[in-house]
Amino acid sequence: MIDAQLGGRVGALVRQTAATVVLPSYQHLKASEISEKGPGELVTVADRRSEEALTAGLRELLPGSVVVGEEAYAADPTVLGRIGGAAPSWIVDPIDGTANYAAGRGPFCLMVALVRPEGLAAAWIYDPIDDLMGYAVAGGGAFLNDVRVEPAAPLPPDQVRGVAPATYYPADLRAKVLDGRGSLGEVTGGQHCAGREYLDLVAGRQQFSMFWRTWPWDHAPGALLVREAGGVVRRLNGGEYTVVPDPGQGLLAAIDEPTWQAVSDALIP
Repeated sequence: MIDAQLGGRVGALVRQTAATVVLPSYQHLKASEISEKGPGELVTVADRRSEEALTAGLRELLPGSVVVGEEAYAADPTVLGRIGGAAPSWIVDPIDGTANYAAGRGPFCLMVALVRPEGLAAAWIYDPIDDLMGYAVAGGGAFLNDVRVEPAAPLPPDQVRGVAPATYYPADLRAKVLDGRGSLGEVTGGQHCAGREYLDLVAGRQQFSMFWRTWPWDHAPGALLVREAGGVVRRLNGGEYTVVPDPGQGLLAAIDEPTWQAVSDALIP
């Protein structure tokens, strides 16, 4: 379990970075400040500045730690190997939902996770538009704006709402989702922001999210948040999601075990 003082300082750093770096450029980006780092993968000057600020701040808060950010990985993929080593490692998504942010709309989030040799230790997800902070510490519960999240009673499958964005799904999974979604209450294409999907999951606005691409900066923070709220995060084959090693693609997060099983039966081949 991490020190409560450290947890508060990380949350303050994330909020400060949102206020001083991310929000000032929101809806004010020039075309020259938006580029592609890969096909369909946008990055903005604010992504890079946010990661620089978070990286510097996190290193100062925990001397000897290493930081693995999404933009650092884009520049040097070998940094991924730093996660889970002997030194504590921070995983950073400086702006999750960059396409939304670049288009001048929400949602978008700033996300941080702390990984120690034994696994995920703490997580922060912040939506600056709604001023909503999700925070979790391993073994210490999950919180939304300092209010502890309590598990809700499971819903029957025909009342379950969730996200299955089929953009990156392989053909067999896409076909199963299209065929099986009628047995669930509602299946949407999502908000193009994994962080917000996880916040909505623990807030009870939806009960599951199913993803194909599983970069650690997109899912490590949300995985701990959901688990500490009483939920389940597993690979589509039923194996537990882990940050290190990250063995494959596809994961399903659900607010409880019955929901995970119901959604798995309905949507996974």
